[in-house]
Amino acid sequence: MQHVFIIGSRGLPAKYGGFETFVEQLVSNQVSSQVKYHVACLSDEKAYEHFEYKGVDCFTIKAPKLGPARVIAYDMMAINYALKIIRDENIKEPIFYVLGNTIGAFVAPFANKIHKIGGKFYINPDGLEWKRAKWSKPVQAYLKYSEKVMTRYADLVISDNPGIETYIQDAYPWSKTTYIAYGTDLSPTTLTNQDAKVRDIYKTWSTNEKNYYLILGRFVPENNYETAIREFMSSSTKRDLIIICNHEGNAYFEELRSKTQFDKDSRVKFVGTVYDQNLLKYIRKEAFAYIHGHEVGGT
Repeated sequence: MQHVFIIGSRGLPAKYGGFETFVEQLVSNQVSSQVKYHVACLSDEKAYEHFEYKGVDCFTIKAPKLGPARVIAYDMMAINYALKIIRDENIKEPIFYVLGNTIGAFVAPFANKIHKIGGKFYINPDGLEWKRAKWSKPVQAYLKYSEKVMTRYADLVISDNPGIETYIQDAYPWSKTTYIAYGTDLSPTTLTNQDAKVRDIYKTWSTNEKNYYLILGRFVPENNYETAIREFMSSSTKRDLIIICNHEGNAYFEELRSKTQFDKDSRVKFVGTVYDQNLLKYIRKEAFAYIHGHEVGGT
């Protein structure tokens, strides 16, 4: 039995985010009965509790609330607890798959512990996290350094994007890398234009099928919301711009409103989040066109 410990996602079941979706799909589509997954799950309430989800051993980590540093503490605590599980259950040759570079500057002792017990240390660097506009210059410098250190200690760097793999190879030529694309769900929506939830949402948004452009993604500057909105507003289209994102309570929303004055254009509609996957498929399918502005993420 090959035991794989996945560290760095928020955990299961997935609610949002690329890493969370990856882990959800990985365990949902497991083929081999000879792989046992253990997944760390960030919790605000309970520490070191285990629960089973789709055959996965999920364990909770209650990391202290330290602002941006919380994710560093979370990864450290998760690795240490995973090492305890391995000792207690006498697990041989485990694989640690760490998602993201957050703990890079502190990774050496953890990587050494993993190697000492005969384990393998794999990482997924995500995108160019250090380029994200939300980070201050010192944090960006830390993340760039972390990326470098992580590649020094990793047995394998797994990129889900060929551009990211090329970047890693060029920047850190000592790395052993591979590229494994994410899959995607190709099953069509089961909803039709007659379903109540479809009609309700279009009524709420005051739009209709094929009458809108769609933006869907994390609400951060490097996904180029400002450029997309500004250029849309300068167009003469009579269609709407439907924006599905987590904008509520986000300071960037007010900054964007001030810069673009999108609130004066009735075509621009921030509609919040939609987590119903079947409904999302319908909304995507019925968009006139999709605008994708992601600049530094993994996809």
